[in-house]
Amino acid sequence: MKFVDEARITVEAGKGGNGCMSFRREKFIPKGGPDGGDGGDGGSIFLQADDSLNTLIDFRYTRRYRAQNGQNGMSCNCTGAKGEDLILRVPVGTTAIDEDTGETLGDLTEAGQQLMVVRGGFHGLGNTRYKSSANQAPRQTKPGQDGESRNLKLELKVLADVGLLGLPNAGKSTLIRAVSAAKPKVADYPFTTLVPNLGVVSIEQHRSFVIADIPGLIEGASDGAGLGVRFLKHLVRTHLLLHIVDMCPPDGADPADNALTIINELEHFSPGLAARDRWLVLNKLDLLDPEERKERCQAVVDKLGWTGPVFSVTALTKTGTFELSCRIMEYIEARRLRALEDEDFAEQIRQERELVEAEARERIEDLEERRRLERAMRAEEDGDDDDEDNGVEVIYVRE
Repeated sequence: MKFVDEARITVEAGKGGNGCMSFRREKFIPKGGPDGGDGGDGGSIFLQADDSLNTLIDFRYTRRYRAQNGQNGMSCNCTGAKGEDLILRVPVGTTAIDEDTGETLGDLTEAGQQLMVVRGGFHGLGNTRYKSSANQAPRQTKPGQDGESRNLKLELKVLADVGLLGLPNAGKSTLIRAVSAAKPKVADYPFTTLVPNLGVVSIEQHRSFVIADIPGLIEGASDGAGLGVRFLKHLVRTHLLLHIVDMCPPDGADPADNALTIINELEHFSPGLAARDRWLVLNKLDLLDPEERKERCQAVVDKLGWTGPVFSVTALTKTGTFELSCRIMEYIEARRLRALEDEDFAEQIRQERELVEAEARERIEDLEERRRLERAMRAEEDGDDDDEDNGVEVIYVRE
């Protein structure tokens, strides 16, 4: 069982072909001369976004990729063939990071988009290049250059406009079923959602947005409890977060305390993500006495000190979900229009996203390092080598 929203690979571009040293020698032709051709350039390696893929699992089994070398130059001024480029197909939403330097090489957010991750070596020069009136029989050539090599970390983040947050069984999957055609699993036990689910919410023709449902968080998730906060990184690209609160939790807990649990875990994971626009959605109102609904909802808002937008819905019966979807659509359209008209606002969005990505990456790497140390300690105590790839297989499905 393996996580497939991350993968580490090594890519090596092809070496340039060497230049050839050759002289023209043909019968009955008294005047010869240098005729060594140049080598061919080495092949480069590209990543290409493919919307038919939804997982990085292939890169967990094949971790080294090498492009073709350029062909050496030949006599008769024949140039060697260029090495063939290698194109690696990845899902849309993949980020390529140089693992040695931490540099983000690029973000593939559109189908068909290509990113060169390593460049092939430059070709060598044949001795023909060095001929002159003073050097009519050059014996000098130039070898081809080595291609670039990198250790890459590939990260997959789902592309969504809106992300759902909440405890297990808060009704996130029910809400995404109510507003879109997606059909995530819904059951009366915690952690029915094990992988992110995407749904397209269509308000009317040519007006739609994508909503993402991630596995529920529990107290201590930022320290690895439950499914941890690994999936929170998939909310980096969202414009808006919906905090789903179960107004009638089965354990009788205070809904406001449950909401505070999520807020604390979010702030611990990434302060930048916690500062993103977030709306409060009070769910499962059908389980409350109609005469107490307004009072109970206001009590939660007051205890949280919430000043942002608040929506009361019943996802199971779709009560209030269409009004919520319309408000979200208006918010996203206004945000997109402002980003197009205001360059400073667009730059602010980009910087905020980079900050959240850096915070999320640092937090997840810290958790992974802690788990590796714990596994190493257990293996040393038990005398057994634990497999570092234990986990959950993550496969994303667009519906």
